[in-house]
Amino acid sequence: MAGYDFAAIERKWQKYWEDNGTFRQPNPGQDGFEDKPKFYVLDMFPYPSAEGLHVGHPEGYTASDIVARYMRMKGCNVMHPMGYDAFGLPAEQYAVEHGVHPRDTTERNIANIERQIRMFGFSYDWSRRLATTDEQYYRWTQWIFLRMFNSWYDPEANAARPISELVHRLESGRYVVDVAGRAVANVSDGITPVLGDPVGTSKWHELSRGERNSVIDAHRLAYMAEVPVNWCPKLGTVLANEEVTNEGRSDRGDHPVYRRDLKQWMLRITAYAERLLADLDQVDWPEPIKIMQRNWIGKSAGANVLFSVEGTQEVIEVFTTRPDTLFGATYMVLAPEHILVAQITTDQHRAEVEAYVAGAAGKSELERTAETKEKTGVFTGAYAVNPVNNERIPIWVADYVMMGYGTGAIMAVPAHDTRDLEFAHQFNLPVVQVVQPPGGIDWEGYVGDGVAVNSGQFDGLATAEFKDKIAKWLEDRDLGRPAVNYKLRDWLFSRQRYWGEPFPIVHCQRCGMVSLGEDQLPLELPEMEDFSPETSDDPQAPPRPPLGRAGQWVDTVCPSCDGPAKRELNTMPQWAGSCWYYLRFLDPGNGDRFCEAKIERYWMSAGEESAIGGVDLYVGGAEHAVLHLLYARFWHKVLYDLGCVSTAEPFAKLFNQGMIRSFAYRDGRGVYVGYDDVDLAGDVPQHSKTGEKLTESVEKMSKSLKNVVNPDDVIAQYGADTFRLYEMFMGPLQASKPWNTRDVPGAHRFLQ
Repeated sequence: MAGYDFAAIERKWQKYWEDNGTFRQPNPGQDGFEDKPKFYVLDMFPYPSAEGLHVGHPEGYTASDIVARYMRMKGCNVMHPMGYDAFGLPAEQYAVEHGVHPRDTTERNIANIERQIRMFGFSYDWSRRLATTDEQYYRWTQWIFLRMFNSWYDPEANAARPISELVHRLESGRYVVDVAGRAVANVSDGITPVLGDPVGTSKWHELSRGERNSVIDAHRLAYMAEVPVNWCPKLGTVLANEEVTNEGRSDRGDHPVYRRDLKQWMLRITAYAERLLADLDQVDWPEPIKIMQRNWIGKSAGANVLFSVEGTQEVIEVFTTRPDTLFGATYMVLAPEHILVAQITTDQHRAEVEAYVAGAAGKSELERTAETKEKTGVFTGAYAVNPVNNERIPIWVADYVMMGYGTGAIMAVPAHDTRDLEFAHQFNLPVVQVVQPPGGIDWEGYVGDGVAVNSGQFDGLATAEFKDKIAKWLEDRDLGRPAVNYKLRDWLFSRQRYWGEPFPIVHCQRCGMVSLGEDQLPLELPEMEDFSPETSDDPQAPPRPPLGRAGQWVDTVCPSCDGPAKRELNTMPQWAGSCWYYLRFLDPGNGDRFCEAKIERYWMSAGEESAIGGVDLYVGGAEHAVLHLLYARFWHKVLYDLGCVSTAEPFAKLFNQGMIRSFAYRDGRGVYVGYDDVDLAGDVPQHSKTGEKLTESVEKMSKSLKNVVNPDDVIAQYGADTFRLYEMFMGPLQASKPWNTRDVPGAHRFLQ
């Protein structure tokens, strides 16, 4: 095809598609809707960074677009939308560094990325475009949060239910309250625990207004709690684990991060741990992604064992997957953050323990738990009593024990645990064999199954049988019980930054925490010229969220009693908006509901290509394997429990595209050289200005490596069709592969 004017051809047809709404897909009940099978194909929507898209970003978009076009030709109604995940720390930090308001930079970045995406010629239905920063979008993010705030997890129904149902059970006397503030069922033959073991009870009418508020708040799916967090005083905010480097520094700005206790918003994702785990069997996802989620949830079966602290009324509860090794417990270790550390430490050891605890606060979780790390710890001066043999065992504090798993306390069995053995050798603590390995294997450090020895009446039992018998023995004597534990922790859901969804909550001195009414949503971010966080070099500096400087916006009226109240000053994390965007795409213009029920049922029902309901095909990078995908599944299950959606899972099929890398070039000093200064005409790459030979390697695209390839340049030279064709011809979609501009002309010649 001589004179292939790709620019004119692509302009013509992209204009035609736009003018004629070619890819606009009507919903059921709308003009133009045809009753046909449906197919929902969705890309993980982009974060609008200042740099725009590089050639790696459109790979998944190109593949999903092929599927969308194919399914249309098969006679399906196809949902294929696009939007922007635009709140969060990176956008705000960029705005702070450049002295521009984050809304201005975000809107500018969205405009640039949308220009690029439209340039590719994809068949998106642009009438459904959204951004998580749109007030009419985050109105419904706030609405979903309020559904969580006003719900609890009912263990009888194994589902989220309105908090009003819990109040009714308490008012009717069906439930009473134990001394820990937990609701427990009140039955004629005694007290049966609902959320834990009761230690005495109170009736609802016996509690004060404040006590009642505390009980209700403690059961909400969205609640506030004093928890250990990653605190970055230089950024003025808490950070999620994924925002902290292995060296214990912020990934944004490389600032020191410290562990400390702060009162934060939490979402009770742990209530859904078993369902999140079990329902992975229902979805058509890559097995490596399922494994990552299973490991993140981290289910393990064992027993909770009670150790009394000598000379006190305190009891330390320990979770262990190996209750059969209890007779070999020769010491106990508490996490530095454990609440009992300060209470049980003797005066003689207090200074040393306090110094150790302070030092642990400055370490990342990876630093503390690294296998190669030399074990450190300090003795508290206190002793616990082993419940199976009444042996007196010392209580230590060590940073390799984490509060985030189990109870933050371990019974140390050095004979049959590698870390415990290293610690015992380090501090000359006793090692007692209680498992005899098979076949003459050395028992010291052996962690497998075997036969019980030095275990009193249980000697000679195989490990599996011993586990069952010792769990029952403990339970019969109120010294423990069988238990299942999860590594999954509740989701830390607040940030001390400006650029995020405001919490629709007020704090009233009389009523406590009170939610706004639906008619008061959206609660919009106040306009602020100075939105920078207050920073400090002091790890103990108190958080001062920027919204605290928002003047009249902060002071408001309590929706419950009309008295004075103050707004919540934290904002939601960047993950909030991406937890449910696939639902808003279905009905983006609806001002009365986040999505009309019949529309949701049509698009999310099980289709011809999927065995279960949900998005039929979700395409995105494997880097979102745990956080985004797990959080979205959690939100979806809450909405499912509350009757807001019709499916138990959001994404029926998931596909992870591979990463497109590119060549990077370094000179003899190891300095990276940009593409503009690289001559590729010969067999060996050379510096175009100096003639020096350059070293070539394949790396992830990065500004620092000077190897980012801008798709604008490729399309300007070869056209969007060539670009898309080359991306699909590079290799298997799921594989990582290098971009090579020298190969693009081949795809161009094919089209000619």
